[in-house]
Formats: sequence, C-alpha cells, structure tokens
Amino acid sequence: LGGLDWHAAQSIFPAVTCSVQAAMRTASPAAKHGMISNGLHFRALHRPAFWEQSADLVAGRRIWDRFRAAGRTVGLMFWQQSLGERADLVLSPAPIHKHSGGMVQDCYSQPADLYARLRSKIGRPFNLMRYWGPLASPSVGDWIAEAVVAVLRDDHTAPDLLLAYLPTLDYDLQRYPHDHARVAKALTAAIGQIERIIHAARDQGYHVLVYGDYAITPTAPGDAAVFPNRELARAGLFTTRRVAGRTYGDFHTARAWAMVDHELAHVYVRDAHDLPAVGEVLHALPGVAEILDRSAQAALHCDHPNAGELLILAEPGRWLAYPWWSGAREAPDYARHIDIHNKPGFDPCELLFGWPPWTVTQNTARIRGTHGRAGSDRKVAWATTLALSAAPTSLLELAAAVAQWLDSQ
Repeated sequence: LGGLDWHAAQSIFPAVTCSVQAAMRTASPAAKHGMISNGLHFRALHRPAFWEQSADLVAGRRIWDRFRAAGRTVGLMFWQQSLGERADLVLSPAPIHKHSGGMVQDCYSQPADLYARLRSKIGRPFNLMRYWGPLASPSVGDWIAEAVVAVLRDDHTAPDLLLAYLPTLDYDLQRYPHDHARVAKALTAAIGQIERIIHAARDQGYHVLVYGDYAITPTAPGDAAVFPNRELARAGLFTTRRVAGRTYGDFHTARAWAMVDHELAHVYVRDAHDLPAVGEVLHALPGVAEILDRSAQAALHCDHPNAGELLILAEPGRWLAYPWWSGAREAPDYARHIDIHNKPGFDPCELLFGWPPWTVTQNTARIRGTHGRAGSDRKVAWATTLALSAAPTSLLELAAAVAQWLDSQ
C-alpha cells in the first residue's frame, strides 16, 4: 500500500477515537490529556456528554507547537475535538439541529470559506448521513479524501502539516462478521482513499504518515452486550425517573452509574462509602473481565480526574451497553434515534435500522465488532516516509517520534 514499509504497533488505551486522537496530538496518555473516552462526565453539571468538539477538552502541549511557533502552518481535517484548536486550518462536521425538527447539514471550517470552496471543488456537499448512522458508509471517505487532496494541491491553502482522519473502516466492522463481503469492500475502499492521498501528498513534496487508531475485534456469538446500568439500577444504586411512560436516567441522584464506550466503562460513584457495594454488583456481572480502581487505572495511564472512580473492561468478545431499562416500551425517546450527544454512552446500535422504519435497532445482538482494549493481540499498522530517530513499537512512541521530528524542522 502506497509503496510504504508497514510496521505493527500497540494502540493506546483507551483504544477509542477521541482518546487515541488526543494522545497522538499531545504524545501523552489519557492520564495527561484527559480524554478518557469518547465521552466525558461533567460532575458539576451531573451531565454526561459524548462527542463534544472543543479543542480545549484536550489538555497539553501539541506535537506541532514549536513547529508552528517557528512560522509553519498546521491543519486538521475531520479530527475530533478540533474546534478552536491551535491550528491554521480546520474542517469538521458541524450540523445545525432545527427546533422544528430535522437538521441543516454543514461543516465548520477555518478559514471560514474553506468548506464552501471545497464543496464547489468536489461538486457536492459533505453528507453527514454517510458519516454516522444506519446509512453510514465507507464512501464517506471518498469525500474526505477528495477534500484532503484538494487542500494539498491548493498552494494558497495547503498547510505545512496536515492531519486527516478517515473513518472508512469504522462502520462495517461493527455491523458484520469480519469475513463478510461488506468488510472486504470497505477495506478496498480505504486502500483506494489512502492511495489517492499519498499520491497527492508526494506530488506536492510532503512526507506521509499513515496509522490505524485501534483494532476492532469480532464480538462473541449471540448477544455479546453487557448491561452494567441495568444491574446498578436493580441494586438501587442507579436511579431513574418516569416521564410519559418512559424511564430516563436521573444523574442528579444516582449513587453510581456506568458511562459505557465499546469495551470499557467509567463508573462514577458519588460517595466513596458506596464503592464496596458498586464493586460487588459489577463483580457479579457476567461479561466483565476487570474492575480497576484508581491505582489500577494508573498502571494503564488512565487515572485522570475525568475518569470514573472505577473503570470496567469487558471480556474479549463482549461490549458494554448503556441501557438501564428492560422492556422496549420503557426506553427513553432517544433510544430509537440517532442522538450521539444526549445518550449517556456510546451506542453502536445507531449503525443499524430498526423497526418501525427510520428508527435504529435496539437489538444489541446485531453488533458484530467492538474495540477499546489495547494489548499484544490488538496491534495496529503504521507506515511513514519520515526519518524517525527510533522505531516506535506503540502509537504513543510514534507520536513522540513525530513530535521530535517536527521540533527539528
């Protein structure tokens, strides 16, 4: 691929999008940068929030700070937490949700006219429905790749350093078994998109670095989901409120609750006196492999104040789901819809249609891939034309090596 020499590396824990991208731009673990998952629990507000986009949520020096201070320019395209970043070019999906219902699709960009220029150059707007949801498709990477190529080939816009994210492989590996034809088709699409970007970058005199964020692993046969909030509710530790016949989480009074994200969950426990009771419930929950307190989290470099008092990891092949209700009729209104900001946990079921039409499934048995754990069996691939001072064996080492290279320029 791309005529590059490819290497294997350990991913970064937690091996989820926001955490890895934060680590790669800071060359630091979650214990330092603070993005402990794709979501954060704002304790003072008693409110969880996923996929918030402020760059200030990521703490720490950027690997390009000295490079940019020396007069070089930096761009980010489709990176998480990029809005307000210390950069010269930014492009990120930023739809407007109308009060009357529906959505105005748009992208946030700096310079302000960048998205309009790219839309004109490519000949079509970015389609957010291909980026997430049941209609999400590997083809979304085609638009992103075309946009990256257009930026690289525009002498007035092209930054000296450009970071771009292709989500092409993120969808069908969660929807289908790994040997499914749709997965092979997604891989072919990703290879083509990467090749186009590499070709354009080399034509314009750039070095290139390509790496995978994390490894998606197949789920176990049957329903591989684990429901920690359901068990915490049964134990009286997670509280709910009934509204119009539906059951919503009450994060103001909950003594403990689990903010799930694929294979991991941060468990927030308001009063330390409840830790033994919470631990007892979680230890009895089939599908939970490890329960990590603060000291155990430190060993994984994830002991940040944003993290839960406990961190649970699912057994290999299992994943953690956010629902606390048992009957479908009790489900909150948002459960059957794409609502990535209001759901108090990552919901891969949003990738699949349900019934009635134009809703998303609540059948967790349909999820066929997951990620979040890191280890020797979860390595990712990387390749570069950069002359690095060392041969990185992990993504964190790779980020540090790139930072060192940028500092030397």
